Parts: sequence; C-alpha cells; structure tokens
Amino acid sequence: MTAALQPAGRAAVVCTIGAALPPRTVSNADLTARLDTTDEWIRSRTGITRRHVAGADLSTTDLAAQAAAQALAGGEPAPVQALVVATTTPDRCCPATAPAVATRLGLTGIPAFDLAAGCTGFLYGLATAAGLIAAGTARTVLVVGADRLAALPDPGDRATVPLFGDGAGAVVLRCGSADEAGALGPVVLGSDGTGADLIRASRPGALHMDGADVFRHAVDRMSTASRQAATAAGWDLTEVDRLAPHQANSRITSFVARRLGISDGRRLGNIAEVGNTGAASIPLLLAQSAADGCLKPGHRILLTAFGAGLTWGAATLTWPGLSPTRIPEGAGHDR
Repeated sequence: MTAALQPAGRAAVVCTIGAALPPRTVSNADLTARLDTTDEWIRSRTGITRRHVAGADLSTTDLAAQAAAQALAGGEPAPVQALVVATTTPDRCCPATAPAVATRLGLTGIPAFDLAAGCTGFLYGLATAAGLIAAGTARTVLVVGADRLAALPDPGDRATVPLFGDGAGAVVLRCGSADEAGALGPVVLGSDGTGADLIRASRPGALHMDGADVFRHAVDRMSTASRQAATAAGWDLTEVDRLAPHQANSRITSFVARRLGISDGRRLGNIAEVGNTGAASIPLLLAQSAADGCLKPGHRILLTAFGAGLTWGAATLTWPGLSPTRIPEGAGHDR
C-alpha cells in the first residue's frame, strides 16, 4: 500500500547538490559494432544515444564519494550528521558502501548506511533523511544515489545492454521550515513484491527484465504516485513547473507526462547522454537541469521513480537557488 509521508515540524531542505559521471562514454555506434542492433533501434525504443560506463578502476564507492564531495563543496551547510547511500550495486555484499564513503569525506563517526530500493532508491533516501531530521536525530543529512548498472546485463543481450549507464548524484538536506525554498514536500512510497521477478539480477551479467510488464507497471505506478504526492502537497498538476522522472526510458517518461497532462516543455530529461543510472538518475537529472538553465529557483518540481522490487515513489520540491554545479564534460540535457 502506498502512503503519503507529510513533513513534520522540522522540514528537510535541499541546500546543495553534486554529480559524478565516469569519463568513459559508450555510444550506440560502439554497441552496434558488437551487438545485433542499430542506432535507430536503440534511440527509437529508449531515447539513448550514449552512456557513461565505469572501468574496473572506478567503484560505486568512488562515484558516490565524488558526487558527495561536490555536494559538500557547493555551499556552507552545517556539519553532516548522517549519510544515506542508495545503491543497487554496492562494491561488496558486506560491509556497506556508506561507511567507506563517509570516511573518504572525513566524516568518520557519523551514522552511515546503505539503502536498496532499486531505481527508486534516491526517493527512499530523501524520505529517510526527512525522517531523521523530523525526529531530531540529525540536523543535516547527506543523501547519495550511486549505481554501476552497466555491468548488470548479459554483455550479449541487445535488449538490456543499451539501457544502462553508471553515475552518482548527491544532495545535502538541512533542518529548516516547510515554507522555504528547497523544502521537501510530501513523499509517496510503495512496493509490490509479487513483481520481484520482473527485474532481477543474481549477479553481474545476469540481469533479467520483462520489458512489457515493466513498462506497464512503471507508467501506472509513477503516474499514480505523482498524483498522490501533488495532492498531498496541495498542488494542482497544472501548477507543476517541472516533472523530474527517473530516466528509465524516454518512452516511459513520455507516457507518464502525458497521463499527468504535463507538456514536454515541463518534462526534464537527460537519458540521451547518460542512460538509466538507477538510484543516481534523479539527482543527476536535477544537477544537470539546474546547470543548463532548464531548472530555475522557485520552480515547483514533481519527482517520481520506479524500480526493481517492485518499488516506486514520488515527491514534491520547490527548487532553491543553489551555487552552480560543475557538470562533467559531455553530460548534456535532452527531452
């Protein structure tokens, strides 16, 4: 069952953002050289032209730490008192990624833990951070979404290999008031384990995905959660300035926007240049959209995602005025 989480007296306020992408890119042409596919086939079904792929020398911990460091350098927030890393691809089953990231950032001693909710992980992380702040457990929380999804598909599977890329995104949330810019609004989260086999991977190189069922569930769940979050925030969908959907597939995000009555001009997208980056998708999208001017202070944003589990979620946010974020070269913006 999906539940709307209303912000308590202490609101979680986004005050900085960071992003990280591997320097290596893999174009559709690179894939067509070894797979039975074409550039037109990939673009028409996914909207992707290239993706960033981490080499063996770049781990999930590396990407998470890079994005987090950029977020910490983006302003002067209060000392971080907790760290949440949302990831489906930790470097090891045990221990978790977050303590290593915290130590790299000089934050040894704070609570740091991983959260696994598929591509919805970043929204689950935001809700967790908001709960820590509302409870008074922490006044400032660093939330990171980081994934190396490019290693999950069978290298010979033309249906899934083109979809995924690697990357990380991070935000710092501080304790503030619900009426200020950057305040996280209601968060809607849900899951359904009966669909666990629709997206699954027992190990790298063994990803299985039922494309048609995933498409249907993604559009239905993201659309419904988005409406619930907007209603809980007291927003009419016509008042939403920007829809920031998880970049799973351009056809999915287009269908979601259409169901919500949100025009292409209000739908943010960067999938053409980065692919599906899992839990990193939404923070990367926000960072890049703010950098290229598609996202401006005061914009009312509707965030939504869907992922393995099955999991889904949505949240509202009014974009604050943040310091410019340096985006890695080649990370563009495409609707």
